Amino acid sequence: MDFMTKLERKYGKYAIPNLTVILIAGFIIGYIIEILNPEALELIAMNPAKVMQGQVYRLITWVIMPPGGASILLIITLMFYFSVGRTLEHTWGDFRYTVYIVSGILFTDLGMMLTYLVMKLAGQAGLLEVYYEYGLYGATTYYLCMSMFLAYAFMFPDMQVLLSFIIPVRVKWLGYLDIAYLIFSVLQYGLMGYYTGMVTVVMSVLNFILFYFSSRSKTRMGSSHKKRSRHYKRQVRQTQILTRHKCAICGQTEEDDPSLEFRYCSRCNGNYEYCQNHLFTHEHKK
Repeated sequence: MDFMTKLERKYGKYAIPNLTVILIAGFIIGYIIEILNPEALELIAMNPAKVMQGQVYRLITWVIMPPGGASILLIITLMFYFSVGRTLEHTWGDFRYTVYIVSGILFTDLGMMLTYLVMKLAGQAGLLEVYYEYGLYGATTYYLCMSMFLAYAFMFPDMQVLLSFIIPVRVKWLGYLDIAYLIFSVLQYGLMGYYTGMVTVVMSVLNFILFYFSSRSKTRMGSSHKKRSRHYKRQVRQTQILTRHKCAICGQTEEDDPSLEFRYCSRCNGNYEYCQNHLFTHEHKK
């Protein structure tokens, strides 16, 4: 039983249902504020200096700041993030999805607060406060949404989206582009000496970094699993039996849902195959 399963059994009652709906509703409120009174966004933006003065609500309110400027693509953007978020929500369950999103928010807050305190101890917080007043290097939901999309791209790499409504592209390639952009942003901030921006970017996607390295070990195909897989395929060829994928938990096959993906679990003893909805949540068979 993995750590998240134990955590869910103990604290699962604190999961936030329909969290994606809440996030999208917050973005809509943020867009409305931006259209009616853009200056009002500064009152809810994450500003460590203001937090230290007692405005602790900023640790949460920055989450409703929209991930991009208001434009004609606003509805499409919100629908896309809604689809991505709801897919993760249904795949992981309310608790794991809540942990992922909330940890992204907390990591961002932690990174900004620690950076500000270090700069303050070094006597360089004055310029940093000016940057925050103008919205520079502050917390942004752009990276929170990016971490959500990266998790989606990792979970469903072969899913396709229409780039510019015309060109079909697998989401894994878009995920690689996002990762390249993140690396470029970190290096750019580092070379320019803007370490605050560099820390903000890294901490904003730390939830995905932790998710990636913790999940990769579960999906990596070990030598024993490869051997079982080769033996199984050899048996199929010899007997010429038409087989199909079937989840060992829910019993679904590709005939039930052609978009489902199936994987063998290298940590289970035996040839157990699981659909994408149960690959990371099942109990390993020993």
